Amino acid sequence: MKRALYVLLIISVAATLIITCQATAEKKIMLKLGSGSPGGVYYPLGDGMEVLIEQTVEDIACTAKSTGGSVENCHLVGFREIDLGMVMGSVAYKATKGLAPFKKKYDLVCLFQMYPAPEHIVTTRQTGIKSIADLKGKKISIDVPGSGCSTQARAILSEYGYNLENDLTLVNLDQTESVQALKDGVVDACFFNFAYPASAVKDLAAATDIIMIPLEETFVDRLVEKHPYYLKIVIPSGTYDDVNYDVLCLGDSNLLIANRKMENDVAYKLTKAVFENVSTGEYALTNIHPVAAQLTKENALKSPIPLHSGAEKYFMEAK
Repeated sequence: MKRALYVLLIISVAATLIITCQATAEKKIMLKLGSGSPGGVYYPLGDGMEVLIEQTVEDIACTAKSTGGSVENCHLVGFREIDLGMVMGSVAYKATKGLAPFKKKYDLVCLFQMYPAPEHIVTTRQTGIKSIADLKGKKISIDVPGSGCSTQARAILSEYGYNLENDLTLVNLDQTESVQALKDGVVDACFFNFAYPASAVKDLAAATDIIMIPLEETFVDRLVEKHPYYLKIVIPSGTYDDVNYDVLCLGDSNLLIANRKMENDVAYKLTKAVFENVSTGEYALTNIHPVAAQLTKENALKSPIPLHSGAEKYFMEAK
C-alpha cells in the first residue's frame, strides 16, 4: 500500500513539473536564428548568441541552426521561416531591392552590424608591388567565382580602369590555395575578404614579408557611392606583422537581420542582450570568437539596409 502511494506521489510530482515546464515554455517567445556552415565565423557566433539569449532574456528562447549562409538566410527570414539571419550586407541590400540572385524584394531590416569585413589586397615585398597601379600585367588570385571577395575585387579593379581580360591575369583560387600560391610565387598578389586579424594573412606574414596595398580615400568614396552596400574600412597599423601603417580598404558588412514584422519589443530585447554581453559576463561573445570584439555600437549602425525600429530604440538609449 505504502509503495503504491509512493509511486502515485512520484507520478503526481512529475506531472506537476511537466505542466509547470510546459507553462513556462508557452510564455516564452521561440526564435530561430540562421547562422552559416561549420568552419566559418557565423556558425560559432550563432551558437554563442543562442546561449546568450537563452540565459539572459527571460521571455525569449532561441535556437541557432546551420544554413548555407547569406543568400539562404535572406530567403528564410524573408519568408519568416526563421526569425534572425546572419548575412553579408551586400547580399541583404540586394535582397531588399530584388536584385540578382533574388527574384523578389524581401522586407528585411537590420538589428545591427556584427563586424566589418575589409577586402585585403596582399602581396610580398619580393614582387615590388606597392599600389593598385603596380598590378598591371600581374597574376592575381581573387577567390572562387561568384564569391563576395571575387565580386569586390572585380569592382575595385574595374573602377581603377583595368580591362579585366587584357590588363591582368585573374585566377580563382580559394583562400588556402591563394596563401600557398603567394608563398610559392605562383601569383603576385591576392584579394581576401574576411574580418581582421585573419589567420590566413597571419600565416603569410609569418612565412614572408608581406605588403598590404591601401586604397586612396577618394577612390573608395567613388566605389561606395556606386555600390552603396560597401563600406570604407581601415585595418589599423600593427594588425599584421611588418604592416606598420593604416590600410584603407573597401569592405562589406556582416549583419544580423530580421523581418520588418518582428515586434519592436523583441528586437529591442535581443539587441540589448547582445550588446550588454559582448566582452563581459559569463556569456561574453568574445569568449566564443575574437571577431566579436568588433561588435561595437559604432560599427553596429553601419548597415546598408534600414535598422529595425526596436534596435534603433536601444541605440538611442545607449548613446
